Amino acid sequence: MTTLGIEEVMKVLAHRYPMLMIDKVIECDDEKHIVAIKNLTFNEPFFQGHFPGVPVMPGVLQLEAMAQAGGILLTRISADTAGKVPYFMAIDKAKFRKVVKPGDQMRIEIEMLKIRSRLAKFKGVVFVDGAVASEAELTCMITEKKAGE
Repeated sequence: MTTLGIEEVMKVLAHRYPMLMIDKVIECDDEKHIVAIKNLTFNEPFFQGHFPGVPVMPGVLQLEAMAQAGGILLTRISADTAGKVPYFMAIDKAKFRKVVKPGDQMRIEIEMLKIRSRLAKFKGVVFVDGAVASEAELTCMITEKKAGE
């Protein structure tokens, strides 16, 4: 099982503050499954406006965290990802079941469903305190990185 600290995560993902949604990877079988962690504090910039007085993590950012964990898994599965970028194509079966707030720790579990030369589909589930907070199936297209990206 592979684990990655924040330094290794930042070597794999192009995302940076405030869009980096993965703090560490605690499990990865380098084939079909990865588990990542995101610790949330009140200092996250989105909590200031979503919503003042009642901070809630936007569902779209939970989806982004799933996508980033899936992106890390893609790089572990295929050595052919150098110089390539995964872009969202579809989000299916998205469900939001629990409010995610400051102080929560998101456990992001990803299972690869299908991977082809330029397409990948995976299922993501975000847990908070052992309960499902959100889940979705995500499809991305793997494309060549263009100059300036």
